[in-house]
Amino acid sequence: MTSRRSFLRTAALGGAGALAAPAVVHAQAPIKWRFQTYAGAALGEHVTKPVIDYINAAANGELEIELFYADQIVPTGELFQALQRGTIDGVHSDDDSMASPTPLQVFGGYFPLATKHALDVPVLFDQYGLADIWREEYAKVGVAWLSAAGQDPCNFNTKKEVTSLADLDGLKLYTFPTAGRFLSQFGVVPVSIPYEDAEVAVQTGELDGMAWSGITEDYTVGWANVTDYFLTNNISGAWIGSFFVNQKMWSDLPEHLKAIVMAGIEAGHTYRNQWYWGGEARLRAQGDKLQLRSIPQEEWVQVEDAAKVFWEEIAGEGEIHSKIVQIFRDYNDVIGKAGPPYTFG
Repeated sequence: MTSRRSFLRTAALGGAGALAAPAVVHAQAPIKWRFQTYAGAALGEHVTKPVIDYINAAANGELEIELFYADQIVPTGELFQALQRGTIDGVHSDDDSMASPTPLQVFGGYFPLATKHALDVPVLFDQYGLADIWREEYAKVGVAWLSAAGQDPCNFNTKKEVTSLADLDGLKLYTFPTAGRFLSQFGVVPVSIPYEDAEVAVQTGELDGMAWSGITEDYTVGWANVTDYFLTNNISGAWIGSFFVNQKMWSDLPEHLKAIVMAGIEAGHTYRNQWYWGGEARLRAQGDKLQLRSIPQEEWVQVEDAAKVFWEEIAGEGEIHSKIVQIFRDYNDVIGKAGPPYTFG
């Protein structure tokens, strides 16, 4: 029989019968992404950071996402090119602000009078086919489109009191490219500046206000501190924005991490829906910084009629444009027949 001493000697020399040393397990280095949002820090705390926090916590160290706010790595208007190049790995923005080189650009942000409420957006994408269009168009240009959701309406907050369409004439407003293109027919002067400069621009007189958001954002980001009036009429009921990832980074991501990313995005959609919905009501009713004003509906109908003409112009710009405009028409026909609460503006 093998003696205890000879067994130990054999084991020490690594011979037959030796006990295998435990393998040293080296944890795989985490996948790291740099992610930039269209929103500044105060707004980003609510619209983007909850998503990134969720993913980082759930990924168990396998995926680590570093969040950057508006213009911190590249200007918002260069987000798309930076995403294509891999300068950044992920983006939360609307197609319009990030100058998407696709037919979809004009529909991101606030497409005039296309929606009434935030929930219209996921319905349009998931039930009416916009998701398939967005996914296919971005795949053509090397970007993975992941998900879209609605947020707040596009109202006006201004230094000057607005109670008629005539009061819009000459107003210098910070707004989205497509919204500015639409509003210019009413005398609005669209001004494009970095997001974080908008507040100071009102104080210096470079801007008369913003047509950028609902009242929740006005209070959250400080715009309610430098403007006096909030116009309850809006030119769109919900912002259309999306989450995007560099196509290669997305394709290389393991499936279980893709599932975590998508779960984080959906959780963020849910949070934003209630944050905005509750904020819009509470701050209209209880806010003490902005006085509410309205343009009478019999006059505002001119804006609604102008939107129909604008849609026709956009539909004529290409096959994809026409297809998307028809989807908006179909949906608005349905909610028009359904009546309240779908048609409440």
